[in-house]
Amino acid sequence: MRGRHLVIFAKAPRLGGVKRRLAAGIGGLAALRFYREMTSRLLRRLGRDRRWRCWLFVTPDRATTGLSRWAAGVPRVRQGLGDLGQRMARPFASLPPGPVVIIGSDIPAIRPAHIEAAFRLLAGHDVVLGPATDGGYWLIGARRRPLPYGTFAGVRWSTEHALADTVASLPKRSRVAFTATLDDVDDAAAYERWKALTPP
Repeated sequence: MRGRHLVIFAKAPRLGGVKRRLAAGIGGLAALRFYREMTSRLLRRLGRDRRWRCWLFVTPDRATTGLSRWAAGVPRVRQGLGDLGQRMARPFASLPPGPVVIIGSDIPAIRPAHIEAAFRLLAGHDVVLGPATDGGYWLIGARRRPLPYGTFAGVRWSTEHALADTVASLPKRSRVAFTATLDDVDDAAAYERWKALTPP
């Protein structure tokens, strides 16, 4: 395959602007600290891996400046306007040739092996998805770009239907693969599960 592109979707780490469902359970400051730490770790873990080129797609658009300490050496790009599906479609349409994999910035268990596995699956499939335990997904990748028109149409974001809706939006003949299921820490219960498994 041609050059690989790993896209990390992130929000500017600001109090009240990230992990709102989590903040409702553990408090805004604790949720912000969690988000900052997880995103920082993810960028250190994946950002300089030579098996792919890493891109940080940030929202809101004005937040592409002032994040140099948070994402040193990783190109920062505006996500642009629109719902999550419209914003996720942009990297597939705009990045240089080669397979594209998009992940969120706040899934603690992501490791380089997960990303490598996704790219390997794209050698024989059109789309790869990484299911989350809540019915959504933490990863989507495509072998060819841009994605077909209509992908992500009708997806019920932030619900237990997001994965199934996304699969249903793909062309019928798409070859779809699924990689590891990981836990997306979106609420207090998931946060407590993560803490129980994390060494002090």
